[in-house]
Amino acid sequence: MLPILYRDPELIAIHKPSNLLVHKTDLDFFETEFALQKLRDQIGQHVYPIHRLDKATSGALLFALNSDMARLMGEAFSERRVDKSYLALVRGWADESGLIEHALSVRQDDVDPRSNIDHKAPQEAATHYRSLAQFTLNWEVERYPTSRYALLALNPITGRRHQIRRHLKHISHPIIGDSTYGKGRHNRAFAEAFEVDRLLLACTGLDFIHPRTQQKIELRCPLAGDFAHVIAQLDGLDALRKAGMTWDEPTITTPRNRTIWV
Repeated sequence: MLPILYRDPELIAIHKPSNLLVHKTDLDFFETEFALQKLRDQIGQHVYPIHRLDKATSGALLFALNSDMARLMGEAFSERRVDKSYLALVRGWADESGLIEHALSVRQDDVDPRSNIDHKAPQEAATHYRSLAQFTLNWEVERYPTSRYALLALNPITGRRHQIRRHLKHISHPIIGDSTYGKGRHNRAFAEAFEVDRLLLACTGLDFIHPRTQQKIELRCPLAGDFAHVIAQLDGLDALRKAGMTWDEPTITTPRNRTIWV
C-alpha cells in the first residue's frame, strides 16, 4: 500500500518510495510496477500524474483525480506557483546557504521529439539550499584520511530534469547514492556501512494554493525509514527535528567496520 499524505475530491498525494517509477517510460522498459498504476488499483479510480520524481527519489508525489484538475495543477507547476522542498545528503561541506544558478541542457527525453525545440539550448535553472548539519567520518574513501558530508535542505525554483542532482554536482557536492552524477566510491562506502543502497534525496514538502478552493495546501512528507536510518547513524536526527521535519521509524544498528564521529 502506498501511504496517502493528502486527499480531497480532486487531488491525492502519496509518499513514493525510492526505486519506484511514477509511470511507464521507455527509459526503464522492463519495469513492471509504477506509482500511477499502484495508486489507481489501491483507490479504485483513475489518477492523473501532475509532476514527477526520479525513480530513485522518494517523497511527496501529487496526482489529480480528474483531467481538469490535472491541467490546473500542471499550470501551477509550470508557472512556478508550487513551492517544493527536498532533503539530500551530499559529499563535502557546502556553504551555510546559497543559490545555484546554472543553466541546464535539455535532454532528448525531456521533450516531444516532434517539437522544434533546440535540444542543445540550455534552460535557466535555479536551486536554493541551506545546510542543516555537517558530518565527518573516520574513513579514507579517496586521498584524505577522513571524509566530510552535509545534510542539505533544498528548494528548486525551476523544475528541470534531474535539476537538484545536476546542480549539486555542479557545485562539487554530489548526492550520496547518485549513480549518474555522484561518486561511486562514496556511494559504495555508504551502502556497505549503512546497508542502504539508494539515492539519498527526498521530496519533503509541496506548498500551493488549491486551484478550486483557493486554500493554502501545505503537504509534508516524512523522511523514509531507510533514509532516516542513515541520518540516525550520523547522529543527525536533531538537525531534522530543529528544521521541523519528521521521519518514519529508522532501524538503528551499529555500522559495520566503521568508526563514526560528528
